[in-house]
Amino acid sequence: MARAQSGKAARSVIREMGHTASDSEMPLKYSWGKAFPLGVSQADGGLNFAIFSQDASSVTLCLKLPERGTQNDAEIVEFALDRQKNKTGDIWHVSVEGLPASGVLYGYRINGPQGWQQGHRFDDSVILLDPYAKLVSGRKYFGVDKEEPSQFFGTYDFDSSPFDWGDDYRLPNLPESDLVIYEMNVRAFTADESSGLVPAVRGSYLGLIDKIPHLLELGVNAVELLPVFEFDELEFKRFPNPRDHMVNTWGYSTINFFAPMSRYASAGGGPVAASKELKQMVKALHNAGIEVILDVVYNHTNEADDANPYMTSFRGIDNKVYYMLDLNNNPQLLNFSGCGNTLNCNHPVVKELVLDSLRHWVKEYHIDGFRFDLASVLCRGPDGSPLDAPPLIKEIAKDSVLSRCKIIAEPWDCGGLYLVGRFPNWDRWAEWNGQYRDDIRRFIKGDPGLKGVFATRVSGSADLYQVNNRKPYHSVNFIIAHDGFTLCDLVSYNSKHNDVNGECGRDGCNDNYSWNCGVEGETNDLIVRRLRSRQMKNFHVALMISQGTPMMLMGDEYGHTRYGNNNSYGHDTHINNFQWGQLEERKDGHFRFFSEMIKFRHSHPILKRDRFLSKNDVTWHEDCWENQESKFLAFTIHDHNSGGDIYLAFNAHEYFVDAVIPSPPHHKSWSRVVWILSDPAKMFILSNLLFDPMMLKLLLPYSIVYCKCSVVFTWSG
Repeated sequence: MARAQSGKAARSVIREMGHTASDSEMPLKYSWGKAFPLGVSQADGGLNFAIFSQDASSVTLCLKLPERGTQNDAEIVEFALDRQKNKTGDIWHVSVEGLPASGVLYGYRINGPQGWQQGHRFDDSVILLDPYAKLVSGRKYFGVDKEEPSQFFGTYDFDSSPFDWGDDYRLPNLPESDLVIYEMNVRAFTADESSGLVPAVRGSYLGLIDKIPHLLELGVNAVELLPVFEFDELEFKRFPNPRDHMVNTWGYSTINFFAPMSRYASAGGGPVAASKELKQMVKALHNAGIEVILDVVYNHTNEADDANPYMTSFRGIDNKVYYMLDLNNNPQLLNFSGCGNTLNCNHPVVKELVLDSLRHWVKEYHIDGFRFDLASVLCRGPDGSPLDAPPLIKEIAKDSVLSRCKIIAEPWDCGGLYLVGRFPNWDRWAEWNGQYRDDIRRFIKGDPGLKGVFATRVSGSADLYQVNNRKPYHSVNFIIAHDGFTLCDLVSYNSKHNDVNGECGRDGCNDNYSWNCGVEGETNDLIVRRLRSRQMKNFHVALMISQGTPMMLMGDEYGHTRYGNNNSYGHDTHINNFQWGQLEERKDGHFRFFSEMIKFRHSHPILKRDRFLSKNDVTWHEDCWENQESKFLAFTIHDHNSGGDIYLAFNAHEYFVDAVIPSPPHHKSWSRVVWILSDPAKMFILSNLLFDPMMLKLLLPYSIVYCKCSVVFTWSG
């Protein structure tokens, strides 16, 4: 039975299965439909709608038709599915003839058992979003809270021609060992006025295309995009709370796992435009030789907890299936994500949802890889207990469609499951190496007793990853990521300053291993500012010479500050937005250094090996490993293919160190690449520059290595 209803009128029109409507404006015909594929598909002259719900007692398809008014006030046509005819197993389905091939909005009302103690949360007063909707329609413009309503509907587009990827288009297919990853936010990259883009393009997929030349000049060859799945950036404004002044600009609150963020389309173009423009962006990046990795959030959704639920989809479709529940506690949602709920990823239905989602992004959008947020959640069973061989993790590793993709785990969660170096991997999964981040930070800021650990980290973290067939590139090395201090703030603040977040400073990590170089925050003290500049460069040198896959954060190439906020997820302002004016001011200094170091890494294969260093690959110029007070480390990496050895030295002491520089091979001479002196004005960034032999004699056999500095030499013929 179908019913047409409007918020302004209580009329309804009954429609029998198999008969067309009497209303000539809406000639719809309903038939049984089929169970697969889930979502909306074209079939038998109509459109097939299919949705899973194991525990539902009734399912009603709700349609908003474009000819029946504007999106906000259009009449909703409802069709109640017959559980005898429109249900196969746990799949509810119906075929509808007479619908337009695009522009229709749809959702479902679902009812079922009301037993809270059994884990059910059904409420058929809410129109729910289809988990398999490939496009989602909501508000048009990012962060505009005057738009009404905040209801999200699924939609589809069978009118548009397939996207033209081009005859000469090729996937970059870069070896994992060659990657230099740039973590970035699509919106924040160009949202600021300083981007120079017209307002309609700022903060969009098209805006990123305009700035590809900057990425090429910097030298990165992969972008890791903060979430671009549909999310509700205004979720904090649903009810009065200490965070209701903020906008979720990071996007770690997924509404749907198949649809691109519609408000990243230019000029408020909507979901169809967002899909097309995202493909244009991927195509442009690929044509520039840059891979696209998506940060994906399968550990939780936007639907919050049982205290303040935000029912939009999964909760009302089948809460007991989609989420982990504490069956011994009324059964409340388990929370290993820190966001109120935890997706039940290893349930067969949810597992297939995740796999279908990943395949969709690879096949439809040509995505090159995925970074899985709080991936340890994906290693838990339905009751939250850790699994030795998580089915979802294994199937992602073994899936044929995903076989060309980079797969990267954030190997921890908010429930204490810390799996750095131990993430179930099937020799395919890479990991964000949180141990690398912490150890590099501590050594370079001058903590004692870390020289040996620092050596282990820069040489590939073999203690963590030299197992079975894992490679050095399975360690994604990073010092800075979106979550935490920027690089500038790491050397400018001893503690977080998060009061503007509205949580009285309780949010954000307390263990930052940072050092303010003598003054907390902004300062005009030139000595402090020079030291901070040197420290940022020291961190970047360490990152770029380390074995493994380096990842840097957007904005660190010019020294972006968030003024000590280490959890800036809710600020759609200059706190997060790339400042293009500052980049121009620092182009010849800070930026040039960062760019040259990246290019130095690209041009020296021995810095990106696909095997761990052996005794013959490195010489450690060290005889006091047991000295806990020693903060000086020097070593030479050998190139057995005559490409040139690299000598490196790091001094984290606050005094100068005299270091012996080894003699170069016969007929070779050393070339100074990096020499970070106490006075930045005297710093050299001279890649592959051959020094006058007489000058080299002055450097050998001893060279003063300045306090808080790093030095790099190569030899050439």
